[in-house]
Parts: sequence; C-alpha cells; structure tokens
Amino acid sequence: MNHDKVTAFMGRIVSDLAATDAAGSVVIGQRLGLYRALAEGPATPERFAERTGCHPRYLTEWLRGQAAGGYVDYEPQTGQFMLSEEQAYCLADPNGPNAPAAFLISLGMLRAEPRVTEAFRTGAGLGWHEHDQDVFVGCDAFFRPGYVAELIPSWIPALEGVEAKLAAGARVADVGCGLGSSSILLAEAYPRTTVTGSDYHTESITLARERAAEAGLAGRVEFEVATAQTFSGAGYDLVTTLDCLHDMGDPLGAARQVRQALAADGTWLLVEPYACDKLEDNFTPVGRLYYSASTFLCVPNGLSQPGGYALGAQAGESAVRELAEQAGFTRFRRAAQTPFNLVYEIRP
Repeated sequence: MNHDKVTAFMGRIVSDLAATDAAGSVVIGQRLGLYRALAEGPATPERFAERTGCHPRYLTEWLRGQAAGGYVDYEPQTGQFMLSEEQAYCLADPNGPNAPAAFLISLGMLRAEPRVTEAFRTGAGLGWHEHDQDVFVGCDAFFRPGYVAELIPSWIPALEGVEAKLAAGARVADVGCGLGSSSILLAEAYPRTTVTGSDYHTESITLARERAAEAGLAGRVEFEVATAQTFSGAGYDLVTTLDCLHDMGDPLGAARQVRQALAADGTWLLVEPYACDKLEDNFTPVGRLYYSASTFLCVPNGLSQPGGYALGAQAGESAVRELAEQAGFTRFRRAAQTPFNLVYEIRP
C-alpha cells in the first residue's frame, strides 16, 4: 500500500465531507437572508447580529465556517467578514445563479436516503412527488436563473424560425413545467403567444397557477395536471421539455406524444443535462454532481412510473438522438450548449 496515496485520498474525503456538512450552513444563509445582509457591507459578528436580528454566537460560527470554505472573506485587522462582488453575485443577487438553491435541492433529496437505500435492494421506484418540498422549490429557484439567462436570449434564437413564430403569435406546450417559471418567461417575452404548461405533480401545478396569476398572465398561460405521455392539445408550434425527459419512466412514450402534438412544421426544444457519450468523459465535477442527483431523484422517479425506464441525468446525445428517431422524428441537431446543458432542436 502506498501511504502517500492513502493520505492524498483521505484529503479528498475530508474535502468532500467538509463540503457536505457545509451544505446545511449554506441553506441557513439562504433561508435567513444572511448572504443578502452581508452583501450590504462588511461586518463583525456583533454588527451582523444587529443587522440580521439573529443570535451573535450562531452568526460567529456561521461566518467563520463560511470564511473557511471561501464563501465569504475575512479581514483579520478589523475582525470583519464580507462578500466580494463575485461571491455576492452567486450567493445573494436575485438575478445571479442563486447557488444556495442547489444546496436546498441536495438537502431535500438526502432526506429520502433511507427510502432510496431500500430501493437499491428492491428495485422499486421513488416518485418525484414523494420527496421533500425543498426539492421542488429548490429546483425551481435554482433552474430559473439559468432559464432567465439562456431560454429567451440564447436557446429560442438558436432554433430555426421559432423566434419569429413566437413574436407573431404561436401555441406552446411546456411539458414537465414544474412550478411554471419557463412557461411564464415564454409568455412574458412573447405577448402574442399562448403557453400551456403541464406536469404530473399536482402541488407544482397549483403553485404555477398562483405565479401566473400574480404575473397577470391569466388567459395566456394555462396549466394542467398531466404526464408527458398524456398532455392535451395538438398543432403546437413549439413543445419544450426542459431538464425533465431523463426523469421519466417512459421517455419514448413522451417523445411520441410530443411528435403527435406538434404541428407539421413545429419544433421540439429539448434541454437536457450536459453529458458526453463516453462514460469516462463524464468523470468531472459536473458529471459527479449529476450522477449523485440522478441516483436520488432521476432514476428512482423513472423507475416509479409506467415503463420503468430511466435515461438518467447523464444519458448523452446518442441516447437522446436514438429516442427521437424511434419516436418518428427525422431532424435532430444540437442547437446550443452551456457547461450544464445540451440544447436540441428536434423536428418531425
């Protein structure tokens, strides 16, 4: 045994363990608005307590741990903690990446560990609706900034002729819409277009309807409780499935439903997690993140549904292309990509 390699490996374990334990502190920072408060300016723990109304002893430990992880900065001469511009953008800016929401998802999904462990033994599934609410709320909060940054400015323009149709007035089906953020963004960007969002999760659809009403979009955005294999309507100019096909127990059935719901010249915008076709090319920090989430969320959900099949979060382009071809689509291309997503344009 090479003891230097043992030491190096244990160093990796300690780093991972520290990051795992720190997830709770990040979520506390989000729930209590601590990052937003610290973005207002440097503060000692005592001053920070006055600013936030929280107990100074808890804040002292929280601030020290955040500084140890590089999430906040510390000035020894003054004893003050602070956020850099970049840290504030990622942790506190409502228009930023909202990174704490990702930790909210993680904590939410880990609450299902006993049931997922048992599922390893039995092969049973665990439905999306069976998870803690933090998973649903966290996913919406984390994915929405990405959709704000990419969906309207980048992904829609990357599709042939779609932006002009939406501007003139089109019909859109947003399948697997969750809490409706993507549906609302599309309706807000294209006032002449109507959007129908669908999701099998009743609680998510209830929240989506509330948000659409608050945005004043009643009549142009509608929501229904339906699976990807049973959503209603036909003749759609655009069908979107954003970060959800890989979660489904019957993705081929979903693709076939999209195919028959599209107009003859319609487009399917399919957005999936970034993944390479070669397994070893996914051995990256992003790949590791997606495999972990897939183990707790995507695969169990797929196995809980009719069909009992799950692509998983790292299926890769070849698997998605093959599925589209089996569903009867004849045109398939990668229209765009980000470090986290692959964006496909699929046509009849």
